[in-house]
Amino acid sequence: MSRKLLIEHAEVPGIASYETYRKHGGYASVEKALKTMSPDEVVEEVKKSGLRGRGGAGFPTGMKWSFLAKPEGVERHLVCNADESEPGTFKDRYLMEKLPHLLIEGMITSSYALGARRSYIYIRGEFMYVLRILEKAIAEAYANGMLGKNILGSGYDLDLVVTPGGGAYICGEETALLESLEGKRGNPRMKPPFPAVKGLWGNPTVVNNVESIAAVVPIVNEGGEAYAKIGIERSTGTKLISASGNLVRPGVYEIELGLSVEEFIYGDNYCRGIANGKKLKACIPGGSSVPILPHYLVTKTAAGTDRLMTYESLADGGFASGSMLGSGGFIVFDEDQCIVRNTWNFARFYAHESCGQCSPCREGTGWMEKVLYRLEHGTGTLEDISLLEEINKKIEGNTICPLGDAAAWPVAAAIRHFRDEFEWHVKSPQEAQTRNYGLIQAPLEA
Repeated sequence: MSRKLLIEHAEVPGIASYETYRKHGGYASVEKALKTMSPDEVVEEVKKSGLRGRGGAGFPTGMKWSFLAKPEGVERHLVCNADESEPGTFKDRYLMEKLPHLLIEGMITSSYALGARRSYIYIRGEFMYVLRILEKAIAEAYANGMLGKNILGSGYDLDLVVTPGGGAYICGEETALLESLEGKRGNPRMKPPFPAVKGLWGNPTVVNNVESIAAVVPIVNEGGEAYAKIGIERSTGTKLISASGNLVRPGVYEIELGLSVEEFIYGDNYCRGIANGKKLKACIPGGSSVPILPHYLVTKTAAGTDRLMTYESLADGGFASGSMLGSGGFIVFDEDQCIVRNTWNFARFYAHESCGQCSPCREGTGWMEKVLYRLEHGTGTLEDISLLEEINKKIEGNTICPLGDAAAWPVAAAIRHFRDEFEWHVKSPQEAQTRNYGLIQAPLEA
């Protein structure tokens, strides 16, 4: 069983309260950082840890922090991205709901390291009940001297604000998030300049995921080198995985990176196999925006080696035979699931959530949704499959933000690995319709 650094105490009664959290070692990283370490020393420990962004991109967190501009007399900010809108991902919600003080502790320690004196948690608009949990925990932190003026007598001041978004997927992109936080429409910004130079209200800003910030707590408490010893190669530490789909035991798991995918799916300590005695058909390992893997590439790479729960192993072979760890939204499909229907459902989501700023994404996502609707509902042609591939090429790499790629990659991978199923929908539409029960609404423009 993997060691738990983040959610070990998640089920402790009352752990969402300040008093109970403190009794279980809470806020030790704040005391250690503010009383015994300089901001640069905290940054150095995060660098040593090898922590990579847990929101999906996997960029080294310490390196990202080191890019923060520090012009004299200019305010700096830390913004927590708690938007978590990626289909298949729900681990940040779980962490905030169960352990709000862990996130607040991470925000304080990280803000100190970055020299930020006013930091923000930007939370998904649908998470209003979680926002209330965070607001209560923040009030407790203020009341106990962990926020506000002269924290723990260190001379360091920090105000922390939690702000809800409007429920837009695009605001999970860091620059769109900043636009929304400033009260504007959540359109992604052109980069450069990057947020580290010109972010919130034009000030240097770091945007980190909920889990990334929470992970700073054990890194500071135990040291970056100790954290780096957990995991394997460049995938260090633990990772929260949102496991869903046709599993015996779905849920949120904290794993040590390097665990085999086979053990995660079938192991008694984890998901315990495919539900109802069915066979594994496919898996999306990192949330809806990453390529799907057919059953023969889920537990083994194309080279025949064991597939591991790491950034490197899941990407082994590139998109031809690999995928991405992404945000850890681990979605499993059994033998009865329809890949065409699933791909269409994802396409509907991305067509709806495109901000419309870039023509390839605005037009391309809508086209993919309509073409997939035809294929799913028995009116498609073989040419439609080729058309989808062409649309993908027009979208990928041609947009300001990664939403276009996120929409294109799942479609491209589904066709690459399950072309015979797409063709079957064209050649045997009546049979396909019989199997695809419970069809949902028509596209935006039928």
